[in-house]
Amino acid sequence: MQVLIGSAKIMVDDVGASRLAVTTPAFKDKAREIAMEMVGYSADELCGMLKCNPAIGKETFQRYQAFFDESTLRPAVFSYDGMVFKKLAPESLSPDDLSYSNEHLFIGSFLYGLLRPLDAINKYRLEGNVVLPGQGQTVFDLWKPLLTEWFIEQVKRDDGVLVNLASNEFKSLFNWRRIAKELTVVTPEFKVEKGGALKNVTIYAKMCRGAMARWILTNRLETPSTLAAFGYDGFEYAGGSEGHLLFVMRDH
Repeated sequence: MQVLIGSAKIMVDDVGASRLAVTTPAFKDKAREIAMEMVGYSADELCGMLKCNPAIGKETFQRYQAFFDESTLRPAVFSYDGMVFKKLAPESLSPDDLSYSNEHLFIGSFLYGLLRPLDAINKYRLEGNVVLPGQGQTVFDLWKPLLTEWFIEQVKRDDGVLVNLASNEFKSLFNWRRIAKELTVVTPEFKVEKGGALKNVTIYAKMCRGAMARWILTNRLETPSTLAAFGYDGFEYAGGSEGHLLFVMRDH
């Protein structure tokens, strides 16, 4: 069983020297090609492309200027600082857990395409809807033909089961219809019951995605049916159909 999560916009400022044996991103050359194009933009131009404030634009400019320094490469799973990664808590995983994760967890990335947890990366910032003039298309459209077939093959090498714990925007990196057709895709959804209605609460969804990913990996789960036993911070299984599992935190 393979797990997919999405990368985070926030990256760790200093993750320290890595003592882990790192791996090489499958699409390292394409990432470097994209980064080489990004190096040519000023901080103001990056602000416009990424629709961010000047401080982030300056930070992004500095990241791309330093991108090709291989002395700062760090394992991907330790490089992101979003809520999914806080609940995944890779710093507390054992070496065996990390090794297992590197065979069973994928991280979607707008710059790197798809990453394994121990793939060595540098800091960056990119959005899927950014149009790269040098490529003549959006980041989404660039990656779709490159990732879809490769991803399907990787999941089929295991058992053909994919637990999709990424947010919806990462589905646009692939031809998702093909993914859903050729793989057994299970997508857990996490909702909060308020006043008798089920609502999406983004922060809770992110927390649960990270917690479930960790739970799957540390327990070496192999079948979708075992996911119903997941519980976190009041969220419990509430049913499912057609590849979707619903977990609800109810009013108390």
